[in-house]
Amino acid sequence: MSHLTATLLTSILAAVLGSLQIGYHTGNVNAPAKIIEEFFNHTWRARHNQSMPDHSLTLLWSLSVSIKDFGALLGSLGVKHLADSYGRRNSILIVNCLSVAGACLMSASKASKSFEVLILGRLVFGLFCGLVMSLNPLYIQEVSPTNLRGAFATLNQVSFASGILMGMVAGLETVLGTEHYWAMMLSLSIIPALTQYLVLPFCPESPRYLLINRGEESKAEAALLRLRGSSDKVFAELEEMKEEAARTQSGVTIHQFFKKRRYKQPIIIVLIINLGSQLSGFNAIINYSTRMFQAKFDQAKYLTLGVGAVNVMFTLVAFFLMEKAGRRRLLLTGFISIAVCNLLMTIVDSVLHLVPELRSLQVLLVFCLISAYELGPGPISWFIAAELFDQPGRPIAMAFTSMLNWGGKFVLALLFPPLLKLCSEYIYLLFMAVALAAFSFTWIRLPETKGRTFDDIAEEFRGADGIPLHNSIGFNTFT
Repeated sequence: MSHLTATLLTSILAAVLGSLQIGYHTGNVNAPAKIIEEFFNHTWRARHNQSMPDHSLTLLWSLSVSIKDFGALLGSLGVKHLADSYGRRNSILIVNCLSVAGACLMSASKASKSFEVLILGRLVFGLFCGLVMSLNPLYIQEVSPTNLRGAFATLNQVSFASGILMGMVAGLETVLGTEHYWAMMLSLSIIPALTQYLVLPFCPESPRYLLINRGEESKAEAALLRLRGSSDKVFAELEEMKEEAARTQSGVTIHQFFKKRRYKQPIIIVLIINLGSQLSGFNAIINYSTRMFQAKFDQAKYLTLGVGAVNVMFTLVAFFLMEKAGRRRLLLTGFISIAVCNLLMTIVDSVLHLVPELRSLQVLLVFCLISAYELGPGPISWFIAAELFDQPGRPIAMAFTSMLNWGGKFVLALLFPPLLKLCSEYIYLLFMAVALAAFSFTWIRLPETKGRTFDDIAEEFRGADGIPLHNSIGFNTFT
């Protein structure tokens, strides 16, 4: 691969340690849910001499799971300030302390006999999630060469999915998901957090940030030289950045961001793709897969591990396909496949009581839905905003992405259990409708960004209300 240097690879792998931690705390509460619920009940009994009512316990557990996503929603608000004030790399290091604090609180909840400490820990960790899932793609895209930008941004999702699988394994009763060890299990994310503190300070800051935001050309050149390894590659890239800097305003306020004509189309595209990804059913399956399988299989926890493994496998497939197939084609394939899986899940669930043998098909459909999500909508929804916006608009766009993603997760984590009771198997038809709407909009509106410089993409939106659907460089086509 051209442009691939040890410094570039180290910088990206050090950055994605953040999303590994987030994945870990997404996956580790699934299997030991009953044990942690029992801890809640035991704590309540010790205080009030009576068991907690079932509905209160369910509500408290839903809050514990979803509070992380609510914290992430709040954390998203700080992305622009941090990224523009302290730089992309330094911001990742600053917010890492939230992860350490959150993990310490979560693991201390057992010793302090307080479920409130666990919920507070997940809230603090949530703040970290909201910040780092925007800062990571921002940093990765700005240090990566154009021909590897999408693939490397996908590594953030690969790391996230790997973290989910690690969390699922750690949460098993045969590993750490036991009455004695669950608190220790919640503290293990400190290991990648400390590793990040040891490695990332030695990685270069984003050259685009140094040149366009800070005007420090010599520092930008030095950073670029470390990342690219040869001066001839550096010169051309530096010139492209200078051209962009010449056309760029010093900064954009949130009000200007939503008012500018050239940002309107990208904002709508980011809105639809992110909500389409979050509300098409994937998160409900990740959060509640053990309970979904439990009613039908004795080894539900191990099937859930299969969910985690498929998740990782298809993020890796997306990593290898991203620069070949392009963002547009992978998104379209993902959304239409998710819609079909949701339709088939409705049908299978409806006739399951008549034909119990179909339960294996249901598991297969869950795996198919997850693979379709990770093939396109999953990874692309997190980084597409960084490609569609220019330098001043990019941090706000990434904060907006983070709010949509975590907001969608939070709403789904909170509403899925009551909706499932209300609609039973027909809930998948709601997910199907969302996926079809996202597919239609992507087909009509999304430009292909593969292999194009940031400035080249931004040029298409400057002074234009609409996007040219077809032009000489195949901007909005499959080619």
